[in-house]
Amino acid sequence: MADPTIARPGRFLTFEGGEGAGKSTQIKLLAAALRERGLSVVTTREPGGSSEAENIRSLLVTGEPGRWDPISETLLLYAARRDHWLRLIEPALARGDWVLCDRFADSTRVYQGAGKGVDAALIEKLHVLSLGEVEPDLTLLLDLPAETGLSRSRAREDAAGSGETRFERMTLEFHRTLRAAFLSLAERHPARFVTIDATQGVAEVAGAVLDAVVQRLSLDRAE
Repeated sequence: MADPTIARPGRFLTFEGGEGAGKSTQIKLLAAALRERGLSVVTTREPGGSSEAENIRSLLVTGEPGRWDPISETLLLYAARRDHWLRLIEPALARGDWVLCDRFADSTRVYQGAGKGVDAALIEKLHVLSLGEVEPDLTLLLDLPAETGLSRSRAREDAAGSGETRFERMTLEFHRTLRAAFLSLAERHPARFVTIDATQGVAEVAGAVLDAVVQRLSLDRAE
């Protein structure tokens, strides 16, 4: 298999945030804007993104909240992430594509680390073992109160009926902890993160996302 630490000509952008932050919607809108500029774009998600990682996803996002102990959950996530990286993300970046990913390693640092108490040093060791020193070129944190996000997420699930509700059914306090941890992570890594107010309307958030990409990655802002 290819070395996951190779230099990449493409760009790797991740979207992070709590439940119901609108990541999937904003990824679609940004992908369309980038394609209008003639860029080749791949959109993907975690957990999942490759066929085997999608199989692991079903184990992680369905069932009872206490289905996995925190370390087992973290190991499953990194098994899925390594497969996703090797089979989809790394080849796309090597081709020069822009990859937009709904969640990546920061979600593990927050959900399993801050939220469930897995030692941060253990998570970083697993990260290096699985991926080397890989980090996104830019991480867009869509921030909103936990109550608002959970309300949106539950309404969406009621309409879709996917059954992927395991994390949504965890406590409100858990989700408040996640929000604080995401914001703390963004403060510690300002060169990589941009925090965007996700309580705004979809168009306003999309504009802020595009502005961040233009400014951070030296992209022309064609109107």
